Amino acid sequence: MSSKMIIRKAATLATLFMAPYLSAQSVAPQSSDMPRTEYGQPNFQGTYTFRTITPLNRPAELADKATLTPEEAAEWEAYENERQNRDLIIDSVGGAGYPPGVISYNEFWYERGNETIESRRTSLVYDPPNGRVPPLNAIGRERNAAYGERLNESAGPEARTTVDRCLTGFVGGPPMIPGSYNNNMQIVQTKDQIMILNEMVHSARIIRLNDEHNTKQLKWEGDSVAHWDGDTLVINTRHFYYDYNLRGMSDQAVIEERISWIDANTLNYDFTVEDPLTWDQSWSASLPLQRSPDPVYEYACHEGNHGLAGILAGWRRYESMGMNGDGTPKDTSKDPNRRGPDSEI
Repeated sequence: MSSKMIIRKAATLATLFMAPYLSAQSVAPQSSDMPRTEYGQPNFQGTYTFRTITPLNRPAELADKATLTPEEAAEWEAYENERQNRDLIIDSVGGAGYPPGVISYNEFWYERGNETIESRRTSLVYDPPNGRVPPLNAIGRERNAAYGERLNESAGPEARTTVDRCLTGFVGGPPMIPGSYNNNMQIVQTKDQIMILNEMVHSARIIRLNDEHNTKQLKWEGDSVAHWDGDTLVINTRHFYYDYNLRGMSDQAVIEERISWIDANTLNYDFTVEDPLTWDQSWSASLPLQRSPDPVYEYACHEGNHGLAGILAGWRRYESMGMNGDGTPKDTSKDPNRRGPDSEI
């Protein structure tokens, strides 16, 4: 969780947002009115927020509904804002995806969006048409199981998630996907590079313009190069260091991000993910980046912090007691040599 102690006022999230089948040119400002850098490129520089209550995947209860009416959107917003409010969740009962006993911060710390995107789509994913990330293929499921086993064993810090280790953020990307907090970023441009600084987790992605990919130093967030397609910035990212990241992608994933103006205060952010070692088909999503008056605050998370040490120490303690890492008794039926907490000495 970020260490910042200032809670931002909710920025206006109602954005002019068009359906994905419309071209970027059809929604962008007139070229003569578009702000440009001294190098003639569209000027995207500034701070933005991409928070929204619209989920990445279409909820099961809305499976046959791609878009909400204004009345349905208002009802959905009210329902989700109440369901996700941490102050209304009873610790012993759990809720909003949290099991009993592990409710995290109270509502003060959250800055998720409280409105749907302007188009009122029921998901950020628009391809496949069902509005959901495709299911994992056989290779992806196998890698997912191996990854889960590493987490279960927690043999050392390398076995924990890159989020636990403060190496990557769960909203920063690529691709950038809204989450519970820290949905803020800053764009800085030069003639030959574009920098995207994500508040989560203070990661600065240096994107080279009109350059080739290289593998001299593999990166947690991949190697990003970009070019201009008219007034649309197209970013291609590949060559990830880790063979399993938060999105479930392998190190062979290829991500294309497209950023273009919608109006003077709104950018359209569209991305496509391809990874044959995870999914049998690509998937695409789109969301607005709304200009923010606030700066990007420091995210005080760093590898080796006391939280990570606490996770590992707690796990080792349970192991010494013959328990699983979550405090439940180990199943010794398949391994008679392993003792559970109630085994006779």
